[in-house]
Amino acid sequence: MGEDQSPSKLKAEADRIGYPVLIKAVAGGGGKGMRRVDVSRDFADALVSCQREAASSFGDERVLIEKYILGPRHIEVQVFGDRYGNVVHLFERDCSLQRRHQKVWEEGPSPAVNAEERDSIGERVAAAMRELNYLGVGTVEFLYEDGEFYFIEMNTRLQVEHPVTEAVTGIDLVLEQIRVASGAQLAFTQDEITFSGHAIECRINAENPRTFRPSPGQITYWHPPGGLGVRVDSGVYQGYRIPPYYDSLIGKLIVHGKNRNECLMRLKRALSEFVIDGIETTIPLFNELIRQPDIANGLYDIHWLEKFLGKS
Repeated sequence: MGEDQSPSKLKAEADRIGYPVLIKAVAGGGGKGMRRVDVSRDFADALVSCQREAASSFGDERVLIEKYILGPRHIEVQVFGDRYGNVVHLFERDCSLQRRHQKVWEEGPSPAVNAEERDSIGERVAAAMRELNYLGVGTVEFLYEDGEFYFIEMNTRLQVEHPVTEAVTGIDLVLEQIRVASGAQLAFTQDEITFSGHAIECRINAENPRTFRPSPGQITYWHPPGGLGVRVDSGVYQGYRIPPYYDSLIGKLIVHGKNRNECLMRLKRALSEFVIDGIETTIPLFNELIRQPDIANGLYDIHWLEKFLGKS
């Protein structure tokens, strides 16, 4: 597409790609600045709307055009590079349970990706980062459908869901990030990185579990779960007052088991023990999800959660 952002050029690209397409803000993130277009005649209006939102949200109205994949998974690959040309991947995470393009539940490895696909996409991503002389931790994100990976974007930072990778690999990504930033070489090679078992992370947000309306206020009781394979990352505590000005994420529940079934059972137990009073949280939503056959069997795509919420 180049730098030509004329409406005629953008529409020509959309027509060439074939509908449905996604108009997406170049500087976008968090689901903002995105419009799905199903037919050619709707493109012009959707473009204007997307550019207006992009300019308002990011100060940059430039957009790109992507093929819209109808029922994909959201798969991301964790990568790490140092200043000496060493780059490795640390396998993938599945972040397909989303609402309005916001991740809710992440797990690794993906229940939809086989060993051959895992090795192939990991090696391709590591090779690409090597060509770019990438330094530090990062995540390369894809849509995945029918064995094919479609590049979305790269996040050049540590992500919320990094504990999933830490749990299955046993590698402290934060520590390694500090080491590499200080000039050290990576402490491991690709051959030394293995994964063990399965991990799931649930984002505990201060929101109504149905409407997702923010729920600021004071936490009157805080009792996180514990035990083998259970981790809670949070900065809040009993008596903490959640302000209304920031992201609603107040904690992350991460569980690890020797396989996905054990992980799900451990998650069910941990959720039942997690008590937060004084505000609304998304814990009841996860208690519902853990009972759904599709979740138990790993049969979900990026649209599954919104469809589930629409039926409930």
